[in-house]
Amino acid sequence: MIYSLIFRVAARLLVPLLLLFSVFMLLRGHSYPGGGFVGGLVASSAFVMYALAAGVTTARKLLGFEPQSLLGVGLSCAVGAGLIGLFSGTAFMTSLWLKVHLPLLGLVKLGTTLLFDIGVMLVVIGTVLLMVFSVEDRLPGLVED
Repeated sequence: MIYSLIFRVAARLLVPLLLLFSVFMLLRGHSYPGGGFVGGLVASSAFVMYALAAGVTTARKLLGFEPQSLLGVGLSCAVGAGLIGLFSGTAFMTSLWLKVHLPLLGLVKLGTTLLFDIGVMLVVIGTVLLMVFSVEDRLPGLVED
């Protein structure tokens, strides 16, 4: 834990912005640079910054899930996105699209590509946080006092 009032206040302000930016990168990644991997790196960097500012225990509480759970859910989403194409009679990992009219958003195109990107994002977040939190578990006091 880094004892700096400025860093702690900045972390509290930046974490929500970084998480919102990670969702933007996830959704933007379909047609432009970004996607699940970049969005996952941005989201995990927000949690790492919070762990450095407030401690690993507090960051674990903020995350609300164990990183292993995020890994499992992410892998299931990514593989499930591929299996949807396979079970619909096309090749594995074929992009399938569904147009849905939502009340506030209008016409929205949902596809298996987005499900795959969400899975990749969760895997990246789970992997990075598992590594960072494991450092504290194996070497107590290195990251957190």
